[in-house]
Amino acid sequence: MATQRDAGPLDAVAALAASDAGGLDATLLGSFLDVLTDAVDAGVPLSRKQLREFRAQGDAAARAGVALRALLDLYLSSAWRLWRELPAVKAAAENPAGVVTAGEVMLRAVDDAVAELAEGYQLARRTLVRVEVLARREFVDDLLSGTADLAGVLGRARTFGLDLSSPHTVAVVTSTKPFTDASSAIGLVERSVQGSKGDAELLVATKQDRLVLVFPAPDREAVDHVLTRAGRALGMSPRGPSGSVDLRRKGEYGRAQIGVGRARSGAVGVAASYREALDALELASVLGLDTPMVDARDLLVYRVLISDRAAIADLIDTLLTPLLAARGGPGPLMQTLQVYFDTGANSASTARRMHLSVRAVTYRLSRIKDLTGQDVSNPVEAFALHTAVLGATLLDWPNNRRPT
Repeated sequence: MATQRDAGPLDAVAALAASDAGGLDATLLGSFLDVLTDAVDAGVPLSRKQLREFRAQGDAAARAGVALRALLDLYLSSAWRLWRELPAVKAAAENPAGVVTAGEVMLRAVDDAVAELAEGYQLARRTLVRVEVLARREFVDDLLSGTADLAGVLGRARTFGLDLSSPHTVAVVTSTKPFTDASSAIGLVERSVQGSKGDAELLVATKQDRLVLVFPAPDREAVDHVLTRAGRALGMSPRGPSGSVDLRRKGEYGRAQIGVGRARSGAVGVAASYREALDALELASVLGLDTPMVDARDLLVYRVLISDRAAIADLIDTLLTPLLAARGGPGPLMQTLQVYFDTGANSASTARRMHLSVRAVTYRLSRIKDLTGQDVSNPVEAFALHTAVLGATLLDWPNNRRPT
């Protein structure tokens, strides 16, 4: 049973200790000073029931957002300030041995109480971290899927520092090494993009082994800024030969490529931008594009082509089927057409890229005209051929050629 005593000195000790701890609420001490005083008076250690109270105090402090260092400072400061108020210390002249006993009891009591306090705090923090991780994962999944309650997603977005009323872009990084929630890449990208103050609006998460970035995109310069810093954080060259972000250089996280969706507003817009970024990466894989960054804006023509597969298949069959009769198959002639159009219809550049002579390239283009009846020097016929070649790449023709 607690001894009745004057609360004035203990209240003063608590107030001074709270000030030592940076102005914490003194009520976080609970019954610590009373329990400690009683233990020293009785010369006995703290009971299990008393220690459970301090574990509960640690739990409550963690859930209230109190820093552990400040909480321990509060308890330890109150203990040394209480020492001079203890009856055994005040009577030290009459009973010196009593001070020694009081010191031993107090040190053990403080040690036991603080250990339980810290244990309760750390257990609560682990629980809170798990809850925060789950909440973040659920938010990311709901945001990117676009199927959840929109009002709810917008409300939760503010919790994670996102104001989705302004245009946002989603960038997805895929790599030979999968990204996980435990990957250091998340923190590295956040610090690189946000800077030392960490006040830039940015969400970095993982989904299906990819790294996902959601960030404001008021203009193209803002997008390039984020991509450049993200690439540098991932150990990749910030700039490639063409001046674009060189994410194809193999860094700590493997060889990577980034897909970028278009800037859109709202939760629905973010989900749409995410799907565009994924589509851009998928199209790049199908087309064999090895560029460091694939932008959904630049691949719109491909999306148009595959939107009507029947029509593009008819165009391919009509224009390219005659190439099957070429000696050695259609492969060399198809490759020539692809490179020719990629180089802006420049025969010399085509020859250099294919390690052929200009004469050889000219011969192949002439052979294509003989077989298909389409002349690449004719703008209309060249457009039709180019479209057919793009469609053939998308549909993996002639490997997936339709039966006749």
